[in-house]
Amino acid sequence: MLKPDKTTVFYDGGCPLCRREIDHYRRIDPTGRIRWLDVTHEHEALFEYDLSVDTAMARLHVMDRDGVWHTGAYGFAAMWEELPRYRWLARLLRRTRLLPALEIIYRPFARWRLKRRCTESARPLST
Repeated sequence: MLKPDKTTVFYDGGCPLCRREIDHYRRIDPTGRIRWLDVTHEHEALFEYDLSVDTAMARLHVMDRDGVWHTGAYGFAAMWEELPRYRWLARLLRRTRLLPALEIIYRPFARWRLKRRCTESARPLST
């Protein structure tokens, strides 16, 4: 498995909601601290990280620069740590120990998003 030189965010570029959110984060990452990997178009890159398309599509995946995986709400916090405008939020969520509660909320949202995306758009490709 590849260890990235920068934090890598794996997102669903085929989902309009996900794409809008990631586009926002990309705009506030002008120095390129994060590698943005669209799992719907960059299947070969997923193999480098030993990540299947279906797994990547099911929830947000982030690999930090130390090669540690963060998913779901924890993935958002890892991504936000790299973004100056959001770094404070990631730190606040960690200090107040709110990430487990956000993860509980994120899980059903991720299932709903994937189900909705898969009925309104193309189904994810299996690897």
